[in-house]
Amino acid sequence: MNAPGISSEHQADNTVVRVSGDWLLSNLANLAPAILPALPAAGTLLDGAELAALDTSGALRLLEIMRNAGADPQQITHVNFSDTHAAVFELVARNFGDSMIVALPAREGVLAHIGRSSLANWQHICGTINFVGKISHQVFQLLRHPGEFRSQEFIAQIETVFVNAIPLAFAMMFLMGVVFAYLLGIQAEQYGASIFVVDGVSLAMSRELAPVIVAILVAGRSGAAMTAQIGAMKVNDEVDAISVLGLSPYNVLVVPRILALLIALPLLVFIGDVAGILGGMLVAERQLGIEAFAFIARLDQVLPLKTVLLGLIKAPVFALFIGVIACRMGLTVAHDAHSVGANTTSTVVQSIVAVIIINAMFAVAFVELGF
Repeated sequence: MNAPGISSEHQADNTVVRVSGDWLLSNLANLAPAILPALPAAGTLLDGAELAALDTSGALRLLEIMRNAGADPQQITHVNFSDTHAAVFELVARNFGDSMIVALPAREGVLAHIGRSSLANWQHICGTINFVGKISHQVFQLLRHPGEFRSQEFIAQIETVFVNAIPLAFAMMFLMGVVFAYLLGIQAEQYGASIFVVDGVSLAMSRELAPVIVAILVAGRSGAAMTAQIGAMKVNDEVDAISVLGLSPYNVLVVPRILALLIALPLLVFIGDVAGILGGMLVAERQLGIEAFAFIARLDQVLPLKTVLLGLIKAPVFALFIGVIACRMGLTVAHDAHSVGANTTSTVVQSIVAVIIINAMFAVAFVELGF
């Protein structure tokens, strides 16, 4: 295969551009940097006597080179072309102008943007409701036929969601307790009320901080992992393979993960309560001089069991929302890697927003009920 070549020469009445070699898509990489002198817009002859082969890609590249030199593609006259080469060249020349048109993105008005976003949100809400309905139906089916429950998958998810998350949850809440007690102790010490650090740390950790922060941790760690796992299975057609085998993807993939979250999150919140209080106890002893036994004695007075239970009650609700969001976003992944990443990010954002909103609703409800 001969490398494509191009040259030009000026004659008395016009300019002649000569092409040679094989102008084929597979051979264009061998084309030397084509530098033509300025060509007139009209009156350019294209001599193809030495042209060995030509396809549409080669003809398009040839016309681009001549256009960049100043020639009008519609005013080029080709000579010494074979019938086949002439037909290819004429076809590309006729459509050359259309191929250079770049469609500008349509500018969307504010109202159109609001309407499109509202429609997308409505479709997302309807899809979530439909997803919850399918899960509920699957749970009722499992209650009727307990033998269909995927116990091994459930145990594997418990290990992933709960056991492997214990060190991270404990460390995060321990440090949170240290920081909270340190900042609170600086203020309390000014008024001689250092002992009230015990009240603030224990109540804040058990009622608000541990449930919310541990839920956000689980959303970013386990929720994102669930979406990525299910999404990767969707891309690899493994979800379709489960259906072909006569199994329910909801039974195999969704229900074990949601149940694992429902069990793991309350336990992680309790561990977070303990870790946060231990962190506060450490700071109280080192910074404020409150001994461990005095801290524990005060803790027994100011931390009722009801407060701890109020924090633990939130955890299953957080877990249910995180699990539903994560699994649904995983099953709605399209067959490309970009969709997996986008849905994983969306899972984290939706889960965190849901946790914050639900926690605010719990706070208002508890106050109204007198808890």
